Amino acid sequence: MIALIQRVSEAAVRVDGEVVGEINKGLLVLLGVEKDDDEAKAKRLMERVTTYRVFEDDAGKMNLNVQQVEGEVLVVSQFTLPADTKKGTRAGFSRGAHPADAERLYDYFADQCELVLPTQRGRFAADMKVSLINDGPVTFWLQV
Repeated sequence: MIALIQRVSEAAVRVDGEVVGEINKGLLVLLGVEKDDDEAKAKRLMERVTTYRVFEDDAGKMNLNVQQVEGEVLVVSQFTLPADTKKGTRAGFSRGAHPADAERLYDYFADQCELVLPTQRGRFAADMKVSLINDGPVTFWLQV
């Protein structure tokens, strides 16, 4: 399971012109689900995302996590993250989870986030338009 996290000052996701999720200060989480992922991996990744120190403290060092800055999380499904891009000019998607499994684990991950901080989400498998202001920019790839 993969989370591409971006520290944002704001982010939103729209489906058919309608805002389905938006946050202010926090993390935009693009979530990719791979074959063989399960609830244990989803929970571990949620723990890493919500405790990963990406926000600056008073000394200007990245020592604070999203919970400590009272931030929010916007979780967006991203089936292209597990793509195989090692050769050729077209991605292969055989490493991604079956859509039903991916949706279940996406929902589980977002539900787990909601237990610890305000969480919004995109709409699984929809054609989403994601807008954000990346603060820094700060972007990290987390994988379990």
